[in-house]
Amino acid sequence: MSAPQRTAAPRGGRLMRLKGLVRKEFLQIVRDPSSIAIAFVMPIFLLVLFGYGVSLDADHVPVALVAEQPSADTADFLASLESSHYFAPMRALTLADAEEALREGKVRAIVRLRADFAERLRRPDGAPIQLIVNGVDANTARLTQGYVEGAWGNWLARRAASAGQAFAAPVELVQRIWYNPEVRSRNFLVPGLVAIIMTLIGTLLTALVMAREWERGTLEALLVTPASMSEVLLGKIVAYFVLGTGGMLLTVGLAVALFDVPLRGSFWLLWTCASLFLLAALGMGLAISTVARNQFVAGQIAIIGTFLPAFLLSGFIFDIDSMPAVVQGVTHIVVARYFVSIVQTLFLAGDVWAVVLPNALALLAMAAIFLGITWRKSRKRLE
Repeated sequence: MSAPQRTAAPRGGRLMRLKGLVRKEFLQIVRDPSSIAIAFVMPIFLLVLFGYGVSLDADHVPVALVAEQPSADTADFLASLESSHYFAPMRALTLADAEEALREGKVRAIVRLRADFAERLRRPDGAPIQLIVNGVDANTARLTQGYVEGAWGNWLARRAASAGQAFAAPVELVQRIWYNPEVRSRNFLVPGLVAIIMTLIGTLLTALVMAREWERGTLEALLVTPASMSEVLLGKIVAYFVLGTGGMLLTVGLAVALFDVPLRGSFWLLWTCASLFLLAALGMGLAISTVARNQFVAGQIAIIGTFLPAFLLSGFIFDIDSMPAVVQGVTHIVVARYFVSIVQTLFLAGDVWAVVLPNALALLAMAAIFLGITWRKSRKRLE
């Protein structure tokens, strides 16, 4: 009977120490306003910023309209542009006035109808219109060109229908948009914010907190206690895992309730994949803390090594397939790349296992690698 008692006592002691360490971490989080701000205030700020202030859509594009010889035809076509929400038209008397407005940045494009527009419109070859676009912003320039071409085709079709004629287009394009039928960039950006926010909580916050404990001597005090380094690390992982989960739930809730982003996949699958990503982020933060014991250095490493790659190279904003081959290769070591792919798929397409499963396995491997590095590099010593 004595042998089981001797083996059970250490286990009970480890469990009590772990509970105490977790409680200590939660008390430290509650007493630290910066931790609460990063975990709960920062997600709200980023969601409002990207949900309302950042858009990849081109809407209400300022366009200068020039009709060299006003007529009923030019007035009808220009009125169709003015009634579209894609354009914010400005009438210009001459092409020189419109070009000056383009140089000054008052408009992004010029639509010019020549003096013989009405006459050539009734010829078999038709009447051309001139479109001049500011190409500094290539994305907006391409969208503006497409909008004008679409408006021109719609106007010709409506004009032919009103005359009782069939509009003979060389190609009839029938569009069907899957997964994001509203074509709202908000539906694409807001889900990706889950990865960015969890990177901040898991990596930046953990690295800063560990570095702060080294600076204040709190961690040195823990090293002289019976608690092992594995128990200290596990206590931090448990506490900040709960904190990161809270940030994830807040972000997902606001995305669905406030921004009307559809969640077509399983919430529990999203939570499982988010947990794997959070473990990898916590591993990165703890690994950084084993190298940098200064808050400034730890923060710089966390921002440059994790946050910026998650922002720029994860597919959150920029399409990975459009990047150079070398940069595409670098993205495979960015943990957020795999989670961004998962979260955008679960929100917009649903439970597509061909996408979710490989990326989830990659997250599991990343979590094992970073947590393994942290465990091997962390020793119960001061040097």
